[in-house]
Amino acid sequence: MNMPNHTRAATPRVRLCPEGLDLGTEILPLVAGAMHYWRHDPRDWAACLDAMRAMGMKLVDIYVPWGQHEVEKGVFDFGERDPRNDVSRFVAMIHERGMKCVLRPGPHINAELTYFGLPERIVWSRACMARTPGDNPVMLPMVPVGFPVPSYASEAFHEEVESWLTACGAELSPHLWPEGPIVMLQIDNEGAMYFRDGPYDQDYHPDSIALFREFLRAKYKRPSALRAAWGEADETTFASVTAPVRFDAKTAEEVTRHLDWIEYHEHLLATAMERFAASLADAGLSGIPTLHNFPLGEAATSLNAAKMAGSIDLVGLDYYHQANPGEHLIIMRRTTELAARTEGMRAPAYGAEVGAGFPPFFAPLDEKDSLYALICALAYGLRGFNLYMAVDRDRWVGAPIDAFGRPRKFADAYKSLAAALDAIGFFSLRRSAPVRLVIPRALRRLARATHAVSPLTPALFNVLGAGFEVSCFEDSLGGDPGARAPTLAGEAYLRAFERALLARGVPFAYAGGESLEASTAGARWIVCATAGGVKPEVFESLQRAEAGGAVVTFGPVVPSRDGGFRPLDRPLDTAGLELVALGDVTEADALVARRIEELDLPTYPVSPADAYVAVHEDAAGAPRVVFVMNPTRAPLSVKVALRGVRELAEAWPNEGAPTIRKQEGAFEVEVRKRTIRIFRVVS
Repeated sequence: MNMPNHTRAATPRVRLCPEGLDLGTEILPLVAGAMHYWRHDPRDWAACLDAMRAMGMKLVDIYVPWGQHEVEKGVFDFGERDPRNDVSRFVAMIHERGMKCVLRPGPHINAELTYFGLPERIVWSRACMARTPGDNPVMLPMVPVGFPVPSYASEAFHEEVESWLTACGAELSPHLWPEGPIVMLQIDNEGAMYFRDGPYDQDYHPDSIALFREFLRAKYKRPSALRAAWGEADETTFASVTAPVRFDAKTAEEVTRHLDWIEYHEHLLATAMERFAASLADAGLSGIPTLHNFPLGEAATSLNAAKMAGSIDLVGLDYYHQANPGEHLIIMRRTTELAARTEGMRAPAYGAEVGAGFPPFFAPLDEKDSLYALICALAYGLRGFNLYMAVDRDRWVGAPIDAFGRPRKFADAYKSLAAALDAIGFFSLRRSAPVRLVIPRALRRLARATHAVSPLTPALFNVLGAGFEVSCFEDSLGGDPGARAPTLAGEAYLRAFERALLARGVPFAYAGGESLEASTAGARWIVCATAGGVKPEVFESLQRAEAGGAVVTFGPVVPSRDGGFRPLDRPLDTAGLELVALGDVTEADALVARRIEELDLPTYPVSPADAYVAVHEDAAGAPRVVFVMNPTRAPLSVKVALRGVRELAEAWPNEGAPTIRKQEGAFEVEVRKRTIRIFRVVS
């Protein structure tokens, strides 16, 4: 594998910070809106940009579609033939208005384009195609035209990509901050294997199999170690080992090869992102933070933020959610995990695409859905967002600004929200979450490997909120008769604590296993699911957290296997950690009640149970902003207890309304259906 030589700029032009972007002269909150310049008459560009600025957008998010700009192989049009392709002019217009730019040159952009923005010649090149176990192209049944997706391992594809990104750099590097407005650079887009991310859908391309064998060599070092882990015959070598093509393990000993294949997918994507980033740096696009956006269902894909850390500075999430109780919980879980990780890295939690409207082949999302999803994510820790789309265009329904730059009525809601966030100093606040629920990466890998409903991908079930009990095999993999599958046991363990914490109003966050150090920073109580196998490094991290003052609970068992489901060489050191088997889910509630007293955990009890509250604090730990959320289809009279707060003033949507005082120990707030109210603390 030929890797380009590159280094990051010695002096970064822009740095990430918890509030957004540090430009040297100012801190810029990540409040962005998306516009697709090539889909508009250039005579409308100015009106659209002016409308975005008036709506409170500080950045303009733009894709640069390879397939739109390529005239023929190696020849690109940047406005010389079609004025809609003059991206340099468009970026200059952003700069003239004092706005900044998030640049997203792909190679994959989706953007609801045919072939996802790739040239047609690329997707139909067999050398570039991802392969099924039978060496067939991996087809994506997408509207308006299904197509074979590229391989993230294909050398032919990477050579083509390098040519495209080199052309982008030549055209756009003069517009980097401070000479121009480009302050952040996205590497690829929604890298979940083009949504063909089932565990055995792909990638069996020859270049991928070669990379898989390199991955195994780096992991096991010696063929004998590989044979022992996989239970292979004596003649198996790194050069001859074959990838699994379906989950056929009957015992725990047979699971390792499958988990290696699942982990390899993560390595494949991280390696591809590194190569794309290197090509962009070599092309002159460097010195600014790099970004990648994880799509819906990211927890069930091969996207692993920790493995991408070498080339991606900031991982953001996409949000396309309806305003209902089930989707509310999904937003809570996704966002708290994102926020816990980014806060530990001193970076902003970013919604790289927050739906404002929807593509016509999605389930419809109305204005209430879009606003609810955005504000709910802000309530649970999001510190920046990109409205996708801010400006309407073809293959889209419902952006707040029409294709000619005319604001629609509901643009006022986004405008007033952006103003309210600035007025309350929202981007300098944080949602304190003293409790963390840890999901080891090994558990997610096992869930992918044991996915039981192919050809539907695990991500689809995650998007719909369906748990492992619905999507995974229920085999205990040779465990005790009647024992639950490790995936089911681990998920049930965490959900029991989630329910108990919600019932008592204790703020908490989820935390991913391979970002454990960052994701648990500052936690006072950590609860980790340890069903199945767990890397010993996870327990080492938990012990460091315990030594730092956190109480650490794990369960339901002490693992006897590592993250690859191999028997541990020696028992795990659990000294100082608390094993809770949780034989009865009521034990979780009792333990939460005890921890509240022992650790003096903050509580924000709310009733009815269908309503939710989130409190944001300043640097001194004083509550400053309160979100009261009603995801149901009926208005609610919500009572919430806020210790130490006597009076609230509405910051949005009814700024200037009479303040609300605490009565009989609680605030009572009327919240319309599918709505969130934002209050600032007066006293």
